Amino acid sequence: MHLQESGEMYLETIYILMQQKPYVRAIDVGEYMGFSKPSVSRAMGILKEGGFVTTDENAHLSLTPAGLETAKKIYSRHTLLTEVLMELGVDEETAVNDACRIEHVISDESIAAIELHRAQYAKKD
Repeated sequence: MHLQESGEMYLETIYILMQQKPYVRAIDVGEYMGFSKPSVSRAMGILKEGGFVTTDENAHLSLTPAGLETAKKIYSRHTLLTEVLMELGVDEETAVNDACRIEHVISDESIAAIELHRAQYAKKD
């Protein structure tokens, strides 16, 4: 199943919250993203159907292996792009916001090239 940008954002948010809390609920995701309960509920249903998220008897969210892989990929892209933009002189708020938009459309090839460039540049220092 191919995810839309919003689905990727939800997975990334769940992943971030999992790093901060012992468990994550849909309400936590909604609060973090500023979305309504019905919007989050609909998204969680789509992510469950797609095999990216599960819930337990206490309504705690978990990422499936596919969900975790996707979330880590998006989060990694976000972090990399934010850092590169800031290294280029972009202020942090703008870098974070721009990285959030770019992370969903940039190709794996371009990400790999950026990572390689950074690694080569770091060796020169």
